[in-house]
Amino acid sequence: MNNFSYTKVKNTEQAISQLNGDIRNKIVAGGTNINDLLKYFITKADKLVDINSISENKSIQRLDNGGVRLGALHTNADTAYDPIIEERYPLLSKAILAGASAQIRNMATNGGNLLQRTRCYYFYDINTPCNKRDPGSGCSAIKGYNRIHAILGQSENCIAVFPSDMCVALAALNATVNISGPEGDRVLAFAEFHRLPGDTPNIDNNLKHGEVITSIDLPEKGFPENYSYLKLRDRSSYAFALVSVATAFDLQNNKIKEARIALGGVAHKPWRVIEAEDFLKDKEPTNENFSAAAKIILQGAKGYEHNEFKIELAKRAIIRNCFMALNPETQRPGAKPSL
Repeated sequence: MNNFSYTKVKNTEQAISQLNGDIRNKIVAGGTNINDLLKYFITKADKLVDINSISENKSIQRLDNGGVRLGALHTNADTAYDPIIEERYPLLSKAILAGASAQIRNMATNGGNLLQRTRCYYFYDINTPCNKRDPGSGCSAIKGYNRIHAILGQSENCIAVFPSDMCVALAALNATVNISGPEGDRVLAFAEFHRLPGDTPNIDNNLKHGEVITSIDLPEKGFPENYSYLKLRDRSSYAFALVSVATAFDLQNNKIKEARIALGGVAHKPWRVIEAEDFLKDKEPTNENFSAAAKIILQGAKGYEHNEFKIELAKRAIIRNCFMALNPETQRPGAKPSL
């Protein structure tokens, strides 16, 4: 690990000042990702700015508009088990609890979850080319072992996927991200926060140097009646998703009045296709309609030598999770979806 200085701050203004807009200065909160990045020489820091003492970013608050604000420093565990989240946004609670281990969720923060980096094998192996780690060096995954890699939104420069479960649910719920920086405060729609790789796979998101995530806002509508989070992985715990799906419906008289479907494990960011959700509007929740929506979502999907199976897996996962959302009780351990 390289040498760096360390400082603790008490408020967001101090954090911004200490970061000083310099990419070599990094924030540390729960540390569940950046510690590994530093330890394995994937990233370097001249200064670590510890923001754990910023108390105003550690709470969950009800908003005047009916929504809820998640503090960026509130832990994943405390968020998932918060009574407000369990009651009004159970999709988010389920997604968080599907991720990592209990120990990591106890440390990981909401803001850090948005900023975690890919778990691509080659990204973590500094002896192999990786455009995300070393721009211009090449992508080892394209012709390498790419079982866990992207089938949507990828480029010739990078086929890594974003690993978060929480963020898949936040994408489906139309969350927004509150950001503070040297130029003041701003709000970013969640769909605009993460980036596709394109020609700059080393840039994961649209957070500017020196900016700090302070909180995440959820809109009033949380779809507490019809929702489901499905995570398919190589083992049942402590594994990243091959494919995950967050689904939420507003059902009235056996018609879908509103649909939300977001995928994880398939792209550089949570994958959501509005056209598929619009297609389901005012339609009955049938296998035929869910299959058609899945086809729209997966249009343009491209597999590689070891992950082509993910296209069919994603299609089946979308359909299955849509049926599961009709009856959230199917998410209990051992229960079977009512297909």
